Amino acid sequence: MVLTRENAVNLTLAVLLLAVPLAASALGQPFYITLATRIAILALAALGLNLALGLGGMVSFGHAAFFGIGGYAAGILASHALSGEPLLFDLSGTAQMPIIWLVAVIAAGVVALAIGALSLRTSGVYFIMITLAFAQMVYYFAISWPAYGGEDGLSIAVRNQFPGTNTMRPLNFFFVAYAVLLAGIGLFALIRASRFGAALVATRQNEIRVAALGIDHYRIRLAGFVISAMITALAGALYADLNRFVSPSMLAWHMSGELIVLIILGGTGRLFGPLAGAALYVAFEFALGGLTERWQFFLGLILLGVVLFARGGLLGLLAGKTKHG
Repeated sequence: MVLTRENAVNLTLAVLLLAVPLAASALGQPFYITLATRIAILALAALGLNLALGLGGMVSFGHAAFFGIGGYAAGILASHALSGEPLLFDLSGTAQMPIIWLVAVIAAGVVALAIGALSLRTSGVYFIMITLAFAQMVYYFAISWPAYGGEDGLSIAVRNQFPGTNTMRPLNFFFVAYAVLLAGIGLFALIRASRFGAALVATRQNEIRVAALGIDHYRIRLAGFVISAMITALAGALYADLNRFVSPSMLAWHMSGELIVLIILGGTGRLFGPLAGAALYVAFEFALGGLTERWQFFLGLILLGVVLFARGGLLGLLAGKTKHG
């Protein structure tokens, strides 16, 4: 890998995210480990949306549905593992993270296939609104599901397990989330460099020319949408374990908007853009949240400045223009 300016910035971000919890652990400050873990998980969720939005140009306001599906997969399987009550078809619950992640990504993939198959027949503002409508349907379904807490949500009594480590220790759980984030970034890089990624970027730029080349742009965009949803669902499962709680708020449209904000702050389509955006967001929330309840107002001003004067986001300022897309 050539150490370009952007690669140097990306490496710095990755090292800083790892260094903060290590330093916090040495100083006996577990709170900062939790902040770093939250950054890693939100970055993974935004990374999923960045695949659809940054590469494919699909402005989805429905990714909160997939984030919440991942969260509920973790909560429901954990609750059945604790109670011993079987799920559908006498299947038992589980507290093992790898199995929970598999269930989460499959469930989100199936739902995304159905949503995407209909939504991608539209474009522009219609696509935005139909993805939002589907997400709200999932949100209200969760609220009206009393078996799993309804509006009150569902608690996870004990954090789910990952083989070979005690996930109840904050630093260990951070390492799990950090490793999954790096794997997600690696997957994003592979997709972006592949022929599929090139076709996905091409559909964003000009669908008519892509069709003239004999490429089915609908299937390309649908595949990108489904993969995007599955990555975001994986982050949702981790987020539920971080908080040991899952609620309909994970499915609310505000969550979709938050993920879009993370991408814009960091840099749309950038490999480490979601990480940069998540770090900025959590830092502002922590620094300004202690000063005022209206910290989002100042975040809005910063977001406005990024949109008007730094459309490449933080990575655009630090690393310059990208050659992709």
